[in-house]
Amino acid sequence: MTLNDTVSPSMATSSNPLIAGARVAGTEVYNTAGDHLGEIYDVMLDKKTGKVAYAIMSFGGFLGLGEKYHPIPWSVLDFDPARGGYVVPMTKDKLEAAPMYDSQGEPDWDDRTYGKRVHDYYGTMPYWMM
Repeated sequence: MTLNDTVSPSMATSSNPLIAGARVAGTEVYNTAGDHLGEIYDVMLDKKTGKVAYAIMSFGGFLGLGEKYHPIPWSVLDFDPARGGYVVPMTKDKLEAAPMYDSQGEPDWDDRTYGKRVHDYYGTMPYWMM
């Protein structure tokens, strides 16, 4: 995907702090070294609070086969207008070892133990405790 496919030029340079969820899906993700890690597959919202809980990043696979999905706490992502994508402070190896799921099934999002494991891995406060 190109910058034009996911983020319009005006959005990349806009000071508007809001973005539609549909625009987030497909946005590229890089690490601080500039390596392309994957792209945002979806976002998970807490229905009660309205908080964005996770960005689900797709990683690996080819043409949708063998793809892995990594829930990354939203607070870990930093939007970089110059790249037109999100930057996360991790290497590919750290991402590969992160909590994930595949196309065979999503985790139980209501399971706080799973959520805590995700947040502990990234060193963040669980979104439901903020």
